Amino acid sequence: MAESDVAKVIRLEHAILEKNAQFATWNRGYFRGRDIVAVNFLSSPGAGKTALLERLARDHATELRLAVIEADLATDRDAERIRAAGAPVIQVNTGAVCHLDAHMLGHALESLDPKTGSLLAIENVGNLVCPAMFDLGERARVVVFSVTEGEDKPIKYPHMFARADVVILNKMDLAPHVDFDEAAARGFLEKVAPRARILAASARTGMGVAELAAYLGSLREEPKRAS
Repeated sequence: MAESDVAKVIRLEHAILEKNAQFATWNRGYFRGRDIVAVNFLSSPGAGKTALLERLARDHATELRLAVIEADLATDRDAERIRAAGAPVIQVNTGAVCHLDAHMLGHALESLDPKTGSLLAIENVGNLVCPAMFDLGERARVVVFSVTEGEDKPIKYPHMFARADVVILNKMDLAPHVDFDEAAARGFLEKVAPRARILAASARTGMGVAELAAYLGSLREEPKRAS
């Protein structure tokens, strides 16, 4: 690629992120005006985000005042699961786009119309690259990391993990069967995400779900981030 082409790509990327930042600021104002705590759930495909949100909906929907936005390239299967678990939800299909952006989220908010005081869980598209770049106006980022992915996932995708407020070591019920080295995983996380809280969880057994619910509930007491 010629130097001039590289410069064009950089300018285009900057313009896209700048426009996204404007919509994120709008979303942040919407959340603040309705006292909504928005949390961006991110992971690779199949890490177990939906199963964790299902468990949260079944066990803690009322206390958290949980509402959910689901994002996938296609189908509404995940939204159906969350709805069956007892939480209001809307599905966003992104087509060929590998992430949610703040503008897409704004349209989803118009359709979902979450109640004042809600805890809004945003399940992003399964991808450890693109979603890391896009601020949605959320209060916190939760990155879900399955034990089946290997201990070194954090150092392979450092940008995603570095911006996490919480990292969930998920599917811990499978750890003995896949030779997952939890100590090594935590060591890698400490290198790339030293400020992140690390929780061990399993949606199947319920391990760590109450602790995750307590963390999400505590966000109401934390100072709101500036726009």
